[in-house]
Formats: sequence, C-alpha cells, structure tokens
Amino acid sequence: MNVLIYGAGAVGQAVGGLLAEAGCRVAMLLRPRVADAIRAGGLHVTGLFGDHHIPAERLTLAAELIPERSTGILPVSDVGRTPMLRDTGKMPVLQEADFVLVTVKSYDTSAAAEALRRIDTGRFVVVSMQNGYGNVERLTETFGPDRVLCARVITGFVPRDPGTVEITVHADAVTIGRFDGGESPAAEQLAAALTAAGLPTRASRQVQSELWAKILYNCALNPLGAILGVVYGKLAERAETRTLMDRIIDEAYAVMTAHNLPRLHATPEAFRAAFYSRMVPPTAAHTPSMLQDLRAGKRTEIDALNGAIVALAEQAGLDAPINRVVTAMVKFLEWRGR
Repeated sequence: MNVLIYGAGAVGQAVGGLLAEAGCRVAMLLRPRVADAIRAGGLHVTGLFGDHHIPAERLTLAAELIPERSTGILPVSDVGRTPMLRDTGKMPVLQEADFVLVTVKSYDTSAAAEALRRIDTGRFVVVSMQNGYGNVERLTETFGPDRVLCARVITGFVPRDPGTVEITVHADAVTIGRFDGGESPAAEQLAAALTAAGLPTRASRQVQSELWAKILYNCALNPLGAILGVVYGKLAERAETRTLMDRIIDEAYAVMTAHNLPRLHATPEAFRAAFYSRMVPPTAAHTPSMLQDLRAGKRTEIDALNGAIVALAEQAGLDAPINRVVTAMVKFLEWRGR
C-alpha cells in the first residue's frame, strides 16, 4: 500500500510511521525542521502502543508537492530511492498513491484540497483524519463522495521533540467510512492496514454520526481546557465546569436537530451519560490540543468546533451563547499569544 500523509504533524507522523514500520510505502509532507530531525535520527513513536523507531530510509520526506511535468510522474517507489529529492525537500506527484491521509488543521483544509487537486491522478482516495466541522465536506467538493473517506480519531498524539510523537490516550478504535454511509472496500482496506500496524481501526457505515459525537466531545472539552489551562479530567471534577460543558452540549444538540444532522446518541442526556462515563475517563490525563496550540503561539481550530456551532445556530435562527462566549475567549487568547 502506498500512502501520502499530507500535513504530517503529530497525528500524521505517528500514523505514517506505524504504517511504514508495517511495510507500507509512506511519503510525508511536513515542516522542514521536523523532516531534518527525522532524517538525522529517524522517527520515534512512543506511548500506549509501544515504542517504535522508524529509520528515515523507510520514509519519503518532503516540504512541498511538485505538479506534474513533461518528464512524467515519479512513483512512490522511486521517490524513496532518489537522494536529490531528499536534498531539495520536494516531492513529485504520486502516481501510485492509494491513499492520501489529510492531517492538517481545519483552517488549512481548503489549501490542502487545492494542492492535491493540482497533483490529482484520479486514483488515490482522500481520507480526512481531522478535528471539527467542514473538512470532509470541503474535500468532497473537490474529489467527490466516492473518493473521500472520513476517519474519526479519539486518540491523543503529543509531539515531544521534532521527530518524536507520544500516543498518550486512546478512547476508542479509529473508525473509517463514507459520509453517506455506503459500503467502502477502501475503508475496509485502510482499516485493516492500520490495525495491522498497531492502531486499532474498523470500517464504519455511521462515521458521520461518530464524527459528530467527537465534535461534541471536543467542543465540550477543548476550549474550556485551553482557557483554564487544565487536562480534560479536571473539567469533569467540578460542578461549575460540568455545567458549562452541559450547556455547550445542549446548544450543539439544538443545532444538530435544526439541521437534521446525524446523531450517535438520540438526546443530549444520552450523549452526556456516555460522555462522562465512557469518553472522558480514558482521556482524563490528556492536554487539550487547543491548549497545546495556544502555548506554542499557534492558531487554534476553534472556528471548526464551537465557532461552527455558533455559525450553524445563526443559520437556523437559534442562539448558542455559551459556545459564542468560549469561542470569543479562545480567539482573545490566540490574539494575546501572537
């Protein structure tokens, strides 16, 4: 199997590294300083699923994609054996790519879709492994529903050093499928490959409902954890923060009902029961990705989470005051950290 990881941050590095170790041919588009660290010492994936060292020779590392030229398209197998490509940090389009795993932040999805469109061979399947609302929809606009899959990931990946990623928490198996609920041999194939690589994964025909459950999970935990500077578990310990999370979930459910969005749990009460009993405990020690972004002076994904709930509420003539407040507070913290 040939895989391109587009935007290999912590998630992409870990997933790509495990796939490469399991025998897949993996190319990664990532930041130059991280690529340099991996070239110098290999890629390290540690944590819940064991300690793995993937030599740089098992990976193709690049900083940008090169559109097709008259000289033709270079397949993945040749990319990995061409020193010039490692020196220039560039990668030609991948004629043999089976899957492109998109792991960029939500605000970069449109740019990723356009870059991939320019190198599209009509062969690869695009898989969103991202947080938030709108990513699968944007990729589907470019590649169509038959070539886009969604992966719901409730696993914590933390970058420790350039070239080292720790898997810190794991709440459930990764699920992969089509947004329309149709059968997908490609989802079955990728799920089997990821499971064989050590990351439990299953194909699902209700992945859109599962993604929305994750969006609610992130909306309740990520911004409050970022604003208050605490891990997920601390938010569930206090009545004050539980009340805020309950209100965030209630507002999101009103939006989902208004837009007829699929729900894994029929009511907000049913979701909260699963949230506090099954979702939060396995990830209690996780540092919110939004807090990690703020500490690093980076932009957050608030617009694709609570900000999306606010926007969808406005479209439906509803109000989402708690989601609006936490969105505004995170945006202030982004501005302060610049």
